[in-house]
Amino acid sequence: MKSLYDILGIHKNSRKRAVNVDKSSENDTSVLKGRFKIQKSEDDKRLAFGWASIAIDENGDQLVDWQEDMIDPEELEKAAYNFVRLYREGGEMHERGDCATLVESVVFTEEKMIAMGIPEGTLPVGWWIGFLVTDDDVWEKVKDGTYTMFSIEGEAERVEVEEDGDSD
Repeated sequence: MKSLYDILGIHKNSRKRAVNVDKSSENDTSVLKGRFKIQKSEDDKRLAFGWASIAIDENGDQLVDWQEDMIDPEELEKAAYNFVRLYREGGEMHERGDCATLVESVVFTEEKMIAMGIPEGTLPVGWWIGFLVTDDDVWEKVKDGTYTMFSIEGEAERVEVEEDGDSD
């Protein structure tokens, strides 16, 4: 499956930030994955919705995911637009594609939430997606709870940034 977005990495006491993904290297070893819970599925319509990625949580803190990665809102928004424009395909476990088609995508930025009248602290700054699952086996795994999350992958060039005080 194609890369979705730049990823930020954190290693030990130094933070690193990703910039400018190079999509030309499909075999790059910098591919990382993040998982986000499927929030809603509609059985009769074969639709599954949830967060693809969250940059900043409802409390205003930058999110660090299970792989200790993080992404700035601007990079997430750029990556989401590129995915929608160029790919739109959902796969299964990063092993095979053509299992789902993107039908909904919005990156909730602070500016967009203000424009929509969504009160601050209600939603995270993140990318919300919905897929129409076209593969019968994959849809059964969504319905029976085998697949409970979206899993995304991306390539990143890591750039070190300063810590915000605390060190271990």
